[in-house]
Amino acid sequence: MMDASEDELAPEVRSILAAARDRPGGETRVSVDARSFPDAVAAAEAEGRVPLVAEVKPTSPTTEGTRGDDPVELAREMVDGGATALSVLTEPEHFGGSAENLRRVREAVDVPVLRKDFLVSEAQLDAVEADVVLLIARFVGDDLSELLAAARERGFQVLVEVHDRAELARALDAGADIVGVNNRDLAKLDVDLETFESVAPHVPDDVTLLAESGVSTVEDVRRMRAAGADALLVGTAIMDGDVRANTDRFTTAEISE
Repeated sequence: MMDASEDELAPEVRSILAAARDRPGGETRVSVDARSFPDAVAAAEAEGRVPLVAEVKPTSPTTEGTRGDDPVELAREMVDGGATALSVLTEPEHFGGSAENLRRVREAVDVPVLRKDFLVSEAQLDAVEADVVLLIARFVGDDLSELLAAARERGFQVLVEVHDRAELARALDAGADIVGVNNRDLAKLDVDLETFESVAPHVPDDVTLLAESGVSTVEDVRRMRAAGADALLVGTAIMDGDVRANTDRFTTAEISE
């Protein structure tokens, strides 16, 4: 169940949630040997690069058009550009993703791969192997602790997405050790980087912290890093144009003039 009225969500988000509830899970329980996301972040830092989760996102309700490149080729270009990890959409109806895309990408690269989807039941964890799965605090509500534990039992690392301090508190109470602050308000779809800046000071130092949504320039990267982001998740700004060059531009933001 959710902790807020669904009427408060934007229509596009309500549609995503409805589709998520109808999506079946896997037929057999998965067991994952996950690549460590925190270790990958630390390695990028040691190399003097901004830890970046680059997102393979064919389309979305907040972008125009669809990019039809082979996801594997996009993923390789992102890794060649310095991406610390990849996020692969598996939501089919609104984002053009698939579990098969994730399988192919994870086989082709050696960095951690996040499954970007809108999971609301334990069975859905078994749809495909990934290194990290996403749980959105606002979508899963009181089921967060149970789903977090179920994911870890399968070997997944878990990125818990929050938008405000109340959701952060629930995530930490549930035991989250990787937290993403989404700068996009799911009620209005507005993006405000101050969202991250308001939540980040309350995240413990031993939690890996990501800034999500709204990062479109080198200046945005520097701003989020200055506010405490250990890593950034960037989709549209990388997919729009030369994927490798865009990835490199963001991962070298702190050393570029």
